[in-house]
Amino acid sequence: MKDVDEIDKEILRILCQDGRKTFNAIATELGKSPVTIKKHVEELEKSKVIKEYGANLDYEKLGYNIIAVIELTVSKGKMLEIENQIAKNPNVFAVYDITGTFDALILARFKDRSELSAMIKEIHKSPEVERTNTHLILNVIKEQSTSKELI
Repeated sequence: MKDVDEIDKEILRILCQDGRKTFNAIATELGKSPVTIKKHVEELEKSKVIKEYGANLDYEKLGYNIIAVIELTVSKGKMLEIENQIAKNPNVFAVYDITGTFDALILARFKDRSELSAMIKEIHKSPEVERTNTHLILNVIKEQSTSKELI
C-alpha cells in the first residue's frame, strides 16, 4: 500500500471540498506542477485511498424523506451472508458489523413508509434473521461522506 505523504494529504483535502477540481487548479493552489498532481492522484486511486468520485446529493429534494437505522441480530455463521444480501438493496447506503446487543447496523433511505415496511419484511423472510430494531431519523444535524479534517 502506498504511504500517504504531505502532498497526498493536501490533494485529498482539496478533493474532499471539490472533487471536480482539475489537476491544474490543484497544482496552482499547492505550488506544484500538474504532472506531479496527476501522478499523486493516480497513485492514490491505484492504492484505493481514493475509492471513487461522486456528488453530495440532497436526498430529501429527490423525495427520500425517511432515513432509517436498522439494528439486526443474525444467527451465528450467517452474518456476512445476510449483510451482503441486504447491501444489494438500492435504498441501503451503509452496512456495518457492530458490537453490543445487535450484530449489524443498516442505514437506508426511503421515499415513504411502505418502502421501509417492504424492506423490513424482506429482511425478516430470512430464517437466519433473529430480530430487527428500527429507528427513524427525525432531524439530520450533520451528515457527510468525507471529512477533510481527518486527513
